Amino acid sequence: MFAGVLMLVSGVLGILNGIAGIAKDDVYGRIGDYTYSFNLTAWGWIHLIIGILVVLVGCGLLKNAEWARGAGIGLAALYIVEYFMFLPYAPVWSLISIGIGVFVIWSLATAPVRSAR
Repeated sequence: MFAGVLMLVSGVLGILNGIAGIAKDDVYGRIGDYTYSFNLTAWGWIHLIIGILVVLVGCGLLKNAEWARGAGIGLAALYIVEYFMFLPYAPVWSLISIGIGVFVIWSLATAPVRSAR
């Protein structure tokens, strides 16, 4: 349940980040030459799509869907990589999001497997 709630909340915040990036390009500060630089509108779409997927997997976790545990670990790893690449644009929020992703992976990897009855 812990991982499901974290994924649900962080997915919604990712969706809001995505909408902000798509709607207006000056929400995030422009940076100089950076290896992982994308157009801020592209970052908005990336945040929106991954945020929607994170919300869906979070809902699956809260409903105890069998597929959601593996998908949650994989998607949380993708979420961590996404925010690592986004680090220069929003450093504090990126570090918080990376920490949330680590907690989600830890929670899903250490939770006992429920048997179907």
